[in-house]
Amino acid sequence: MDTIWSPDLIEGQGPKYKAVMQAIRLRIADHDLTPGDKLPPVRDLAWHLGITPGTVARAYTLLTDDGTLTAEVGRGTFVAQPDEKAPLFADVPLEVDSATHLSEAQSWHVNLFSPHLPSVGQATLIRGLLAEVAQDPPSGMMHYPTRTGGAAARAAAVAWLDGAPIGSFGADDVVLANGGQNAILLIFQALLKGRRPAILVEDLAYPGFRRAAELLRADVIPVEMDAHGVIPEALDAAARAHDAQVFCTSPEVHNPTCGFTPLERRNELAEVARRNDLQILEDDCYRLGQAQAPGYRMIVPERSWYISSISKSITPALRLGMAVAPKGRAGVLRRTAEYSFFGLATPLTDLTAKLLVHPELPRLMDAARKGIGTYVRRAVNILGGYEIVWREDVPFLWLHLPEGWRAGAFVQAAEQQGVRIRAAEEYACRDARTPHAVRMAVNAGVSLQSFEAAIERLRVLLDNPPEQIGV
Repeated sequence: MDTIWSPDLIEGQGPKYKAVMQAIRLRIADHDLTPGDKLPPVRDLAWHLGITPGTVARAYTLLTDDGTLTAEVGRGTFVAQPDEKAPLFADVPLEVDSATHLSEAQSWHVNLFSPHLPSVGQATLIRGLLAEVAQDPPSGMMHYPTRTGGAAARAAAVAWLDGAPIGSFGADDVVLANGGQNAILLIFQALLKGRRPAILVEDLAYPGFRRAAELLRADVIPVEMDAHGVIPEALDAAARAHDAQVFCTSPEVHNPTCGFTPLERRNELAEVARRNDLQILEDDCYRLGQAQAPGYRMIVPERSWYISSISKSITPALRLGMAVAPKGRAGVLRRTAEYSFFGLATPLTDLTAKLLVHPELPRLMDAARKGIGTYVRRAVNILGGYEIVWREDVPFLWLHLPEGWRAGAFVQAAEQQGVRIRAAEEYACRDARTPHAVRMAVNAGVSLQSFEAAIERLRVLLDNPPEQIGV
């Protein structure tokens, strides 16, 4: 029996016939099986794997039905030719992951706190690659993580970040982290000095900046914004008044307002950073499409730190983030990571080295982005009569509430209707004045019908502010 048919491929939970189907698909994707190759007879493969012939026969039948295999009477079962079969990860209707966000696929309760990608084949790919890593881990299973052992994963991260406009960088400039939030904390640890350091953030900003700063006993100073991002004069005044060390910003996709900082404004802010010797931390974790302007690491390469993660483009389950240091500054960031947790677990770096350069990944990411766009458009169709900021390639929407609603009251009313959303206050520093607005994340872990029904319930609330309810 060919060595590609290991009994290990059907270990674990779940129906055995599905494990056989998955193994065959992955071997086709890896070119271990090519069009025209003959599969083992049902009884031979069943004996080799230690399962019943009926289990193998069911897997063969289902794969024949979907066009992956073809059966010829008297000759056997073969891998279908390309023009005879559907793609390995076909463009089928979006599936939902019913384990997400404590919501069932068809559910009245819908959690719109955090974005959740549609399932378009990522899980199948990742399960297969995890099986490969488990069977033959390149880094072994009995050693501490090492810089050399993680080289392939960092090189894969460089390839994955190829479209990011952050200037020249290589594997030695990249440090892998346990998600984007961990990358923020590592950069703060590498940069902040003194007994009471200060960081500057947008007056509405990703809460993770504040939480990481609080862990390091740093002061967080909000800086006034307008429609194009932080106001340069306000940044200059804050930097001088507080002797700040780091400016944290999300110029491509501002969280939570869905805004964008144009190049002219970025250049002005970069000049302020130079004058005040500010380091810039650019958070690019929410961008799903192409960048619209050069990143700060391209504009001011000597003082810009860039972070990204796979949470909003592939899956948040793996907790894989990456930080790119300025040229010549990677050493301090790498030491911070090594002193904190020695490095990512070796099975994760082995998986990263395979996943981020897999030939199927770009298509899956594009399918997930299009799936997010479908949910966004449905929400806009329902809420289009209200002041809403949105982009098809951004997994959340920013809604300015009509007169009669305050953000806190609207969030409570929405939760009573089974919909969880975030108020603007969650993105502001304590005691800050905030707009009456809410952020609604796209949760493609529930069905499109459930998502639409949740947005419809929000519209009913918007149409009936408190002073009108019950009239």
